[in-house]
Parts: sequence; structure tokens; C-alpha cells
Amino acid sequence: MSKTKKMLIAVSSLLLVFSLVSMTRIFLRDFTEQQKIEELTEVWEEGSNQEGGDAIPSFLSNKANKQAMLPEFRNLYQRNSDIVGWLKMEGTRIEYPVMQNPKDAEYYLNHDYDKRENAGGLPFLDKDSQADTSNILLIHGHHMKSGWMFKDLMKYKNESFYKEHATFQFSTLYEKEEYEIVAVILSEVYRKSDDVFKYYQIGDINTPAEFDSYVQNMKKLSLYDTGVTAQYGDKLVVLSTCEYSTENGRLAVVARKR
Repeated sequence: MSKTKKMLIAVSSLLLVFSLVSMTRIFLRDFTEQQKIEELTEVWEEGSNQEGGDAIPSFLSNKANKQAMLPEFRNLYQRNSDIVGWLKMEGTRIEYPVMQNPKDAEYYLNHDYDKRENAGGLPFLDKDSQADTSNILLIHGHHMKSGWMFKDLMKYKNESFYKEHATFQFSTLYEKEEYEIVAVILSEVYRKSDDVFKYYQIGDINTPAEFDSYVQNMKKLSLYDTGVTAQYGDKLVVLSTCEYSTENGRLAVVARKR
């Protein structure tokens, strides 16, 4: 066998070993992340099965509205007070806590529930949204190749999937909420100078006219007609993730509270 052929075989073998090691690391990382999410889900479900229970400590109460925190959140909140909600979408793998770090808007891009660095991160609320007071809640989440986080939002590209899964649940710390989907759009992250509708710019939407314009722009971009709309006074949830058919692409699912 020639030296050249031996070299090629050696290089190919090294590349194969490197690929196998990389795949194993990714598999182990994804498995560990999955285990953590399943553990959090168990805590959530255990709380949801509670019938009232002991009086909740005052520091877990919403003093402004004098509401008691839902039992589902009590143990999760004590573990990490950055939790602001829980998202569940039937027919997908999307069932996650939704986070918001008050000091770093993008903290959960790369941190897990216990605030350890983690490439998958967790779904998190945009800096211009407040779970209990904002009319528009913009929730960001990674599109993970493994299928975790918000990858399953891609299923909503198909109208047939939407028709069978037209609603989802998003609960805040104090209220269980159900949402019906208004629109599913494909967009992108534009330059600041681009004079186009940017669904992720929600900080300046304050008036009825601005809110209604936002909804109408979403409806115009929608991949199909859901037959559902929204108007000022409604509460919206917008789920946003990367979409790879175009550079800086995004897919967003917008829904109104029922």
C-alpha cells in the first residue's frame, strides 16, 4: 500500500473518530438537557395536583393585585425567581418554563434553570414585555437541531397542523391562560435602517391604533388565514425562533388570550 493511501486512510480515520466524539458529546448534552426539563415538568405537575396547601409566604404574593401564586409555580419560584410563566403546546415537545432575568435580557439564551451555562438555554420573555401587565408578550426560544426548545414551531408552517393545534396554554405566575393562534409568519431580523414592519419591536406599541396596526401587519404576513384576529384590549403572546430558509430568518406564532 502506498504512503499516500496510508495517509488518506489515517486522516479519514481521525475525521471519523472526531465526528463520533462530537456526536457523542452532543447526544450527552441533549440527553442531560432533556432530563433537566423533564425534572422541571415533574415539579410543575406535582404543584398542579395540589389542592391549595399551606399559606403561601408573603414574598411569593403579588402585592399589587393581592393574588396568590398558582401552586404549580411555588417550588419552581423558590428555586429560581426568574420564572415568569409556563408554556405548553399539544402535539409538540414544547413544554417549558419561561424566564426573564431583570438584569440581563438575554441571560437565558445560554443558561439553564439553575443558572448554569447551557447552549440550549430556555425560552425567555423579551425585555419590552412584562408577564402581568403587557398587552404583547414576546417569547424567544432557540431552534435546536436536536428538536428541543422551539424547533417544533416549524410544524405551524403547515396549515393542516395548525387546524389540529389551534390553541396552546401559557400560564403566568398568577393565572392559567389559553391562547388561540391569530397568525403564523415568516420574517427576519432587519437592519435598523430598513423601513419595514418588524414584529419584534414591541416597545413603542402603546395606543389602540399602534396595537391594531401591529395585528394587521401580522395578519398580512400570515402563511394562511386562521379566521382569528385581535384588537386593542386583547392580550397577545408571540413565540419567536430562528428559521433557516433565509439569512437571519425568523418564524413567529402570534396568539390572543381567549
